[in-house]
Amino acid sequence: MVTSTHEASHRLFQEHPEALAPVFEALGLPPPSKENFDELSPDATEIRPLERRVDTVLRFAPDMGEHFLLAVESQTKKDPDKARSWSYYVAYLCAKYDLPVVLVAVCRDRATAEWAMGPFECAVASWPTQTTRPIVLGPQTVPEVTDEAMVARRPALAVLSAIVHSESRRAPAILETVARGLLSFEQDITRYWFEMVEVGLESTPTKKHWRKLMQNAVTYFPGHGTLFEEKYLAGKAEGKAEGKAEGEAKGVLRVLEVRGLVITDAVRERIATCADLTLLNDWLDRAGTVERAEDLFTPGTGAADLPEK
Repeated sequence: MVTSTHEASHRLFQEHPEALAPVFEALGLPPPSKENFDELSPDATEIRPLERRVDTVLRFAPDMGEHFLLAVESQTKKDPDKARSWSYYVAYLCAKYDLPVVLVAVCRDRATAEWAMGPFECAVASWPTQTTRPIVLGPQTVPEVTDEAMVARRPALAVLSAIVHSESRRAPAILETVARGLLSFEQDITRYWFEMVEVGLESTPTKKHWRKLMQNAVTYFPGHGTLFEEKYLAGKAEGKAEGKAEGEAKGVLRVLEVRGLVITDAVRERIATCADLTLLNDWLDRAGTVERAEDLFTPGTGAADLPEK
């Protein structure tokens, strides 16, 4: 099942593979540059009898140095079936692209992270035919971000830290540091990173704390019910209502003008600034019968309300 954490991890590594710096450190390689990556299809199905899909597959292809693949999987719990799938992913990708593969597992809790380290063996007796050993990005391996300056320098790694440490005791302090650091960017960039964290936190208790730290902005992850999305959609609804009110007000004024009635500045302003659609509709109905523009605001003064002669 694809969860919000899976999607956040996919987006993070797809758009900001520099967040994989801890993996390169474990491999004894210098920090990666985004320009050295390109995304490959995550589909690992051969003839379609059974769909197999890796969360994210990236090819690391620097101008100088070894080329290899990174298969990134988000894992929220222990799953023996997934361990077998990982072995398949590695073998399939290696055969398809003729490149060595590094499997990366992203975990939020320590128990799952320890399990994900493996090794997972396909063996008979004491003979392992295949061994799968993921590099795990989890609470034990990703540093806790406690410095706002670091957030400004390496926002992708800071977001990863906020997600993988979301179930630790220090999660609130980490989130506050990340939030303050992300505010150093331009507004649109801050909004993007804020939503990346919220989607990644998914159903964790710390999500409520993060929502308190967020500011009003547009959404980058439609359909996930983030705070930004709620504010954005509410704003759109309000904008539509304002647009209808403006149209109704213009209609009221136009009817009064066509009838040749005097419209004072006070009356014009009162009509033009009214946001109550029910009231505006009433005024529009009565604009064709009142004897003075001011009579709109006094019920029972339309021509239909006058006694017959």
